[in-house]
Amino acid sequence: MPREWVIPPPSPQRDELSRTLRISPIVAQVLCNRGVTDPEQARQFLRPQIADLHAPEAFPSTLRAADRILAAIAQGRKIVLFGDYDVDGITGVSILWHCIRLAGGEPIFHIPHRLEEGYGISLDAIRSLARDGAEMIISVDCGVTAIEPAELARDLGIELIITDHHHPKTDAQGRRQLPAALVVHPSIADEGEAVYPNPHLSGAGVAFKLAWAIAQRASGAAKVRPAFRDFLLDAIGLAAMGTVADVVPLVGENRVLVHHGLLGLPNSKLPGVQALLEMAGVSGKKLAGYDVGFKLGPRLNAIGRMGHAQVAVEMLTRAEPAEARRIAEMLDRHNKDRQILERRIIGEAHEMIAATGQDSDHVRAIVLASSGWHAGVVGIVAGRMAEVYGKPAVLIALENGIGQGSARSIRNFPLHEALAACGAYLLSHGGHAMAAGLRIASDQVDAFREALWSRAATMLTPSDLLPKLSIDDVASLGHLNTQLVADLGKLEPYGAGNPSPLLATEELKLVGEPRAVGNGGTHLQVTLSDGRSQCKGIAFGQASVRPQLMDHRRCRVAFRPIVNEWNGRQSVEMQISEFAFPGE
Repeated sequence: MPREWVIPPPSPQRDELSRTLRISPIVAQVLCNRGVTDPEQARQFLRPQIADLHAPEAFPSTLRAADRILAAIAQGRKIVLFGDYDVDGITGVSILWHCIRLAGGEPIFHIPHRLEEGYGISLDAIRSLARDGAEMIISVDCGVTAIEPAELARDLGIELIITDHHHPKTDAQGRRQLPAALVVHPSIADEGEAVYPNPHLSGAGVAFKLAWAIAQRASGAAKVRPAFRDFLLDAIGLAAMGTVADVVPLVGENRVLVHHGLLGLPNSKLPGVQALLEMAGVSGKKLAGYDVGFKLGPRLNAIGRMGHAQVAVEMLTRAEPAEARRIAEMLDRHNKDRQILERRIIGEAHEMIAATGQDSDHVRAIVLASSGWHAGVVGIVAGRMAEVYGKPAVLIALENGIGQGSARSIRNFPLHEALAACGAYLLSHGGHAMAAGLRIASDQVDAFREALWSRAATMLTPSDLLPKLSIDDVASLGHLNTQLVADLGKLEPYGAGNPSPLLATEELKLVGEPRAVGNGGTHLQVTLSDGRSQCKGIAFGQASVRPQLMDHRRCRVAFRPIVNEWNGRQSVEMQISEFAFPGE
């Protein structure tokens, strides 16, 4: 089904931004589409400064936690960092490990095994760490829902500090329930305190803020000692990886963290970072959000999905260069294995959706379960199914009567609320509006499916399920020049809340014959004209559109302008995402 192109009308602030900042009206429109309409706000967006980061004083719980951690260091207590097994948790634990070491502590870290222990702090984990002598546990990217484990930790005399950014539990009246611990969370504040200005921090972002507070308290001043300053500049790179990989909005402070983190990663002093960059083939180059999202992040995530994420933290903390390279090679192998497994499950998921009628317009959510699936990969496939079918998708890997599931959503269907409403059928659940995880007894899958279908039927309208393509602006071929591409590049890093700008043309005429190019002839190369100018375009993976294009000879395209260099000459071309034909 062709997607509906959604193009916003020109913003009233567009022309003023264009004049004031001396940027193309197209770039000004993109900024307005991102909610950036004030010239000063736009300057900060285009030129993020480290000085724009909120200081720890704006996040009072980080200061309280820093004081407790420094007291534990001074007393020689055994500190355990307990993190999630995804990129956000891995990088967040690594940040705090380096910081506490710099402050004189000797922390250890524990990352639960995804398949054997599951997500988050469990009662068994608390008992095990207590037997090993833990006196303080600091959670990273998890723990805000760990009500019973927190009580057990208190009973066992373990001091618990929770750093997290996920949604807390609520009771039947919708009142927030928090663990009996010091909670460091960007959306939670003590009575009388203002909530932190950036509610969208990732888990690694929260860890970075706590590390900054520790550095200030250890330095005895807002201006930290040189060793801490150098560490924090390195830690921004780790926080950037966690922020991009966790798909939190890349606006405001998050944009600052990621912008400067990407600049700093190539020069990181950490052997593990350098080994990871080299294995991903991006060593020594300027990094973009794409590099984290599709090259670095998947390698770190793969070990948590296919093996044990503990070794990824080892690579980013204690590992010497030779060991770091060995671990990076292991991550790469796991990532290749994950890709093979992912392709198989995607194929099976498509078949199951068709066989069960979940591709029907009357079914507004997808729930699939299989005993042949790997629990570490179903989240990726759920995301693919949600994208392809335009519906919330839950995939569940069944083993020994228990299912571990991952869910991905669409707009207007907050998963954490939907799973809570279906909680009677689940053993546990947690997550965000757009991504969540769950555990379920195998004999409850059918009942859960019916409950989620019912919930989706009441929350989602037919319009919500129509495939849409969000376009930033309409551009004529005459607008396309190297300066426009350079100005659009200032909007990097791209990600959630700041997607890569997509433009559309008015109707154009095909010039000559479209050519199937590339390995296997899977791509389509075209030349299009508006009667005054003409421009080349490349549509990756869209050679099948050639007959339709030949039939119509006229089309509109949704595209991104790119610079092509050939024999020392630069020209602007279109990287085409989609074609639209007259009358369709």
